[in-house]
Amino acid sequence: MPYSIDRRSLLAGAVVSGVTMASTAARAEPVNATMTRDVYELRTYHLVNGTMRIRLDAYLKDALIPAARRAGCGPVGVFTVSIGPGSPSVLVLLSHRSIADFLALPDKLATDPTYASDAEPFSNATPEGPPYRALDVKLMEAFPHFPHVEIPDATRNNAARIFELRTYFSHNNKAGTTKIGMFDTGGEIDIFRRTGLKPVFFAKDLTGARLPSLTYLLTFPDLATRERNWGIFGKDPAWQRLIATPGLTDPEITTGIDNMILSPAPYSQI
Repeated sequence: MPYSIDRRSLLAGAVVSGVTMASTAARAEPVNATMTRDVYELRTYHLVNGTMRIRLDAYLKDALIPAARRAGCGPVGVFTVSIGPGSPSVLVLLSHRSIADFLALPDKLATDPTYASDAEPFSNATPEGPPYRALDVKLMEAFPHFPHVEIPDATRNNAARIFELRTYFSHNNKAGTTKIGMFDTGGEIDIFRRTGLKPVFFAKDLTGARLPSLTYLLTFPDLATRERNWGIFGKDPAWQRLIATPGLTDPEITTGIDNMILSPAPYSQI
């Protein structure tokens, strides 16, 4: 089951849905035109309990991550679902400097002899011993004022940590753009930081089943801290004022939220 993603089809799907990078132009304040924002590729490898995870871990750790970094990708995050739908599965977060870099990665891997050697067991897997059951790929664009992944201190210190992946859905592009602005320039991210909700990335979804939507990743040392800090956030006066502002209330701009609790793989770079 070799690595194969029709990346141009993914991008075309985003354009058909009206969710292109140009559609983020309407914001609360102007953004420096030279500011670069990462494009995130979130892969979800769906597994079957058994030896699939061992084969996939070997590929990610020994082949994909080193080759992706050689190709110019940023730190690669690898996570498993601890709480939420889709278990067993492995989520892989790849950071690209642009759509062009996302599209170029397969060719870079194909011409990397070290990758070809290291990925051989994965690339030549048989139907009797596949490394995964199915693969989903979501493409995202970083928020203008949160343009890159923030590596948690716990990752740098190899400390215990968990992650929470959340996706917010809206009923139309205007509502979705409003919710992005609420985070990006409206002060919600600042409230997150102040109340102990430590962000890793914020991004607009360019592809997905329920567009328009946005996705972000938070990190905590443990579940108890997560529960406590979300409680602090919910009672924060600035948040209470923001969420009560006409035009920014949940019923006006969001139709639902999905979230998962993730655990990092030992070799994850995030």
